[in-house]
Amino acid sequence: MLDSTTRKRIDDCRDILVGKLPDPKAQIEQITIGLIYKFMDDMDKEAIELGGKPKFFSNFKLPDPEHPEDRSKDKLVQFEQYRWDNLFNSKVTAAEMLRLYSEAIENMEKNPNIPQLFRDIFNNAYLPYRDPETLKMFLKTIGEFEYTHSEKLGDAFEYLLQVMGSQGDAGQFRTPRHIIDFLVAIVDPGKNDTILDPACGTAGFLISAYKHILLKNAKANEKGLDIYSYNNKNDKPPFNNLGDNLTPDQKKKLVQNFAGYDISPDMVRLSLVNLYLHGFPEPHVHEYDTLSSEARWNENFDVILANPPFMSPKGGIRPHKKFTISSKRSEVLFVDYIAEHLNPKGRAGIIVPEGVIFQSGTAYKDLRKMLIENQLYAVVSLPAGVFNPYSGVKTSILLLDAEIAKKSNEVLFIKIKNDGYNLGAQRTAMKGGQLEEAIITAKAFKNLISKGEDFANTSFAHSVYKKEIAKSGEYNLNGDRYKNIDAVNSKFEFVKLSEICDVRDGTHDSPKYVENGYPLITSKNIKDGYIDFSNVNNISEEDLNRVNKRSFVDDGDIIMPMIGTIGNPIVVKKEQEFAIKNLALIKFEERSRINNHYLKAVLASDYFSENYKNFSSGSTQKFISLTFIRNLEIPLPPLPIQEEIVAEIEGYQKIIDGAKAVVENYKPKIEIDPKWEMVEFKDAPLEIIDGDRGKNYPKKSDFNSEGFCLFLSTKNVRDNGFLFEDLSFISEEKDKALRKGKLDREDVLLTTRGTVGNTAYYDSSVAYNNIRINSGMLIFRTEQNKLLPEYLYYFFQSENCKSQFKKIISGAAQPQLPIRSLKNAYIPIPTPEIQIKIVNKIKKELTLVDANHELIEIFKQKIKDRIAKIWGE
Repeated sequence: MLDSTTRKRIDDCRDILVGKLPDPKAQIEQITIGLIYKFMDDMDKEAIELGGKPKFFSNFKLPDPEHPEDRSKDKLVQFEQYRWDNLFNSKVTAAEMLRLYSEAIENMEKNPNIPQLFRDIFNNAYLPYRDPETLKMFLKTIGEFEYTHSEKLGDAFEYLLQVMGSQGDAGQFRTPRHIIDFLVAIVDPGKNDTILDPACGTAGFLISAYKHILLKNAKANEKGLDIYSYNNKNDKPPFNNLGDNLTPDQKKKLVQNFAGYDISPDMVRLSLVNLYLHGFPEPHVHEYDTLSSEARWNENFDVILANPPFMSPKGGIRPHKKFTISSKRSEVLFVDYIAEHLNPKGRAGIIVPEGVIFQSGTAYKDLRKMLIENQLYAVVSLPAGVFNPYSGVKTSILLLDAEIAKKSNEVLFIKIKNDGYNLGAQRTAMKGGQLEEAIITAKAFKNLISKGEDFANTSFAHSVYKKEIAKSGEYNLNGDRYKNIDAVNSKFEFVKLSEICDVRDGTHDSPKYVENGYPLITSKNIKDGYIDFSNVNNISEEDLNRVNKRSFVDDGDIIMPMIGTIGNPIVVKKEQEFAIKNLALIKFEERSRINNHYLKAVLASDYFSENYKNFSSGSTQKFISLTFIRNLEIPLPPLPIQEEIVAEIEGYQKIIDGAKAVVENYKPKIEIDPKWEMVEFKDAPLEIIDGDRGKNYPKKSDFNSEGFCLFLSTKNVRDNGFLFEDLSFISEEKDKALRKGKLDREDVLLTTRGTVGNTAYYDSSVAYNNIRINSGMLIFRTEQNKLLPEYLYYFFQSENCKSQFKKIISGAAQPQLPIRSLKNAYIPIPTPEIQIKIVNKIKKELTLVDANHELIEIFKQKIKDRIAKIWGE
């Protein structure tokens, strides 16, 4: 397990390199080379201490290329001079250190004394900067690492991959370590199992599975800890010597049982290094297109663990004909592949996006049907922020076990609301994690099924009959769809809402609208805790009186949408007369029994929002009936307890409101020095690219919900980033027909129509590889040695830039930023070194903003937890 000191040293290395190497991949490469260089030197020193000879940094002879047969002409290569201590000899200047280190890494691939894997790492290696002082600081920090065996270096290397956000270029998102351990613990691989990850990335699942098996075979593991408990219950491991119950032959056979595939050669190289450093002398990881190649189709496994790419890989997918399910969606094909490559008693754990759970496309339904009929025994729903900061995508885990699935006529659903970390960008640890409970629950379910016994449902996990899931033909795997609110655990009495409140609704008519009159409030005017009067239709006084005879809204009443955005109750603070349409009106008849703010909190809870979804009607627009609301049963504590709950929630809400003020009001600010060069955009070191509006521009019929190339519109650029919702794709053929508007990595986007001034940065964290833009936005491609794209990205967000844009925006109904006007706007261009400092300063500020985001999520969760207690949770 990696200690905090090592983490800090890796972070320090990144800070040293960022000024010379802004690209995270280049930083990974240089830190990897430095760590392995130091590791080899440490191994040599250990060999000398044990009475042996150095292996890695020793002199050796190479045959003369012109006379290879004449060994007398062999050339002596003096690798001793590159030893770590020689680099830091007091007589060696910084410039000489740079020469020695640069020569060493460039020649290391020729060293016959190091493993082939390491030689591959040093293949074409070089030092990409020539600043002696930077190198000296960097190597000094690397020199502080002390490794006596590769396991420690492996943990450090794994952390490096994590903090660098090393997700691949095909929709891969780095799986958090605790989620990897959690999935491995549930699937529970054993020492004789063959294990595969068909989209292995940096081999995180394989390494966790290996450690889990060693842990199961450790003499000190008397309590039977799994890998999740071992890594997450303690700040330090409770014991070492993992695998000491295995013989050397058993360990040798064990490492032969692991295999990984990945389409990316970069990922294959990283995973090979990671596995080698974790004790695999010859790791079996193959560069392999799992979805298109048939070369390994006949390889089956006992255990498969995977977080497959959510998007189509680069170049699109051209699957062969051996798949059971016909699709071109990578998430569908990967699940199909895994299900088909398990041995008869095999098990699998697969992280999937929500589309696999409920999308209505034929391929999705066919996949779910196949899984339910053959191998699926459980679905674990994860919180939406598990993959932050790389993606907010909602995910679930499919658990497969053919033996258990055949014995059971039910599927288990587990819903995790707290994975032990808050859902902000920094994912800070928090109390109340439910992963351990989920592991225990899943294992208990399998044990009960094996014995032929029934599973007792709880609010955390419930089982559903397969025939119930199949009934609609959708095979929907959203567990909430089949779950009713269970109130038996609450210590308070339950009452129907109609027993303590008068529940009415507003008009269903469409009164005649007038220019000056009284607002008619509908669901679109109900915002987060208030009524928005800025976009309302007005009705006459006559219509107001007619509506109010039935539904007069008074101060303190609760109103709640019944159609469209169902739920979202608010306590009315009446400042003017208005009428309501299609809203539930809850008036309080017995105020001695219920507090209106307490009821608002209960109606806004997850319990009711899930019920709204499950019991709403309508296809194009969902709605709930007044009868449904009147029959809602709620827990009713004594009034003093209700007031205590309200006071606690209001205290949390004040903290949320304060944090929201920070988040909503922060704007990057760049203090402009008069000495800086000020240039118009048309003269700046960048290229401005717009979309292709020519004859080949796609028609409406050319757009699909999936395809080769993502076609962005202005609605997909929001809040200074990409919003990957309601996406449109075009085919590879249509993409090739277009001449302009294709994004390259490190490009900056700016919207110039509608919500003008939104910006996004297309860096390596974005999963889509092929992206084009339509009209309404521009691409900015900078000369990076003069203008850093991140600096431009933050400049677009700054008040310095926005104040200029305000002056040149035209159009009232549809605001626009004409490109000719934009080209005449100014941008300050300091030196690249100053740009880096500005970017780093803004990033630190954004860290504080992210902390407030986290604070919001923490206290939202506190509100949810407080309400949950009412229900006996």
